[in-house]
Amino acid sequence: MESQMTSCLGPNGPDTVPTTRRQFLCQAGAGFGMIALSAMMAEQGLLAAESSDSGINPLAPRSPHREAKARQVIFLFMSGGPSHLETFDPKPDLQRLHGQRLPASFGMVKTRRSVDKNKLLATRRTFKKYGQSGIEVSDFLPHVAGCVDDLCLFRGCCGDSVTHPESVYLMNTGSILMGRPSLGSWVTYGLGTENQNMPAFAVLPDPRGWVKGGAPAWSNGFLPASYQGTVLRGGPSPILHLSTPPEIPDAQQRRTLDFINRQNREHLQDRQDGSELAARIASYELAFRMQQHATEVVDISRESQAIKLLYGLDRKETAEFGARCLLARRMVERGVRFVQLYCGDTNGWDGHSDIEGNHRTLCLQSDQPIAGLLKDLKARGLLDSTLVIWGGEFGRTPMTEGTNGRDHNPHGFTMWMAGGGIKGGQVIGSTDAVGLRAEHDKTHVHDIHATILHLLGMNHHKLTFRHNGRNERLTDNFGQVIRQALA
Repeated sequence: MESQMTSCLGPNGPDTVPTTRRQFLCQAGAGFGMIALSAMMAEQGLLAAESSDSGINPLAPRSPHREAKARQVIFLFMSGGPSHLETFDPKPDLQRLHGQRLPASFGMVKTRRSVDKNKLLATRRTFKKYGQSGIEVSDFLPHVAGCVDDLCLFRGCCGDSVTHPESVYLMNTGSILMGRPSLGSWVTYGLGTENQNMPAFAVLPDPRGWVKGGAPAWSNGFLPASYQGTVLRGGPSPILHLSTPPEIPDAQQRRTLDFINRQNREHLQDRQDGSELAARIASYELAFRMQQHATEVVDISRESQAIKLLYGLDRKETAEFGARCLLARRMVERGVRFVQLYCGDTNGWDGHSDIEGNHRTLCLQSDQPIAGLLKDLKARGLLDSTLVIWGGEFGRTPMTEGTNGRDHNPHGFTMWMAGGGIKGGQVIGSTDAVGLRAEHDKTHVHDIHATILHLLGMNHHKLTFRHNGRNERLTDNFGQVIRQALA
């Protein structure tokens, strides 16, 4: 046995006599244990995240935790906080109690200006039942009402803050604090994208003004920079500088880009935390590919006249938002993973005064384009694989602000989803008799996020990223999948 461990001189130099099987197993036992441990940790989502500066494409398509119902998402964000009382949540008792004080039985409510002493304000809208499901919808939204059998309404939504930026961050990132990754970033981190020639996470702000809270609403937060949202503008040129100047041939641009990337990669080799630089390298490559392919994606002029009419591109009121809805369909059709459209400028749906006039304008802008999007996706067979979400950062109070407005209300509001594994034609949850608080089957924002990830095939407990010694996730410490909403 001892002679087997001695060295001898072979034809190519010193050789070691092979060890016995028992000695091999003894020496390799720890390795087998580590393989088993790593497999167990992977199942529980406890392995450290891959570095974004590895040779692996951070946006390469990845398999979900389970079979997915949805492959991509379109989030229609109504910036400013739309009133559920003027749109999707009829309240006969509010009509009856118009002009009276909030009954003591409803208790105190924390609002931005503490309007408990203000009088209840009835809506001027008429609600009626639509579709086979008979769900009541406001006459502000006749086009969306025609699609009600595809919608799942969550009338018992609630959040954590009465102010705009914090509520925008909560709805987009799962926290009222700035600096966490957005929903779109988490989705692209978990799944990558199916189109390497377009951004994985596209953001289309309202060109008249950005959402309150700004760019942190679509930030990558502590995730690698590759997962941040890419802003596209409205209008005929959604992507600035997309076309290469005619005097620069493709070969010259390719050589320039290769030279820049070589220099960046040499700079990256000596730096452990090179997330932003790695993302910049990837963005240069993406920009080059977009110049070759994205021109066709953003060119909505190629659509038929019937499709343009469906989205309302022939009407001044609907043309701008309709064009962005059509662009969203074209992107998800080509494999873009997450598209977020903002409706409403910096103030948007924030109807502190003249709630009637404010919402009439914004409903007119958005109703037909949103219905057109749903109908178009359905006709193309895309609605089954595309999750469409509608909502804002909160709702509005049943009490007045001033004489004809409503204040912020995170205690009870409405959102809806359609397609992508959602069971349409149903209402989940409700607010109290006057629409002040979520009362039955409450749906917190974390529950909304958990359900979105579930439909995309991801377990919100397992989609984590190691940050500052903690496995961070979108839903923080709580959140339940809304099983009733699933088809």
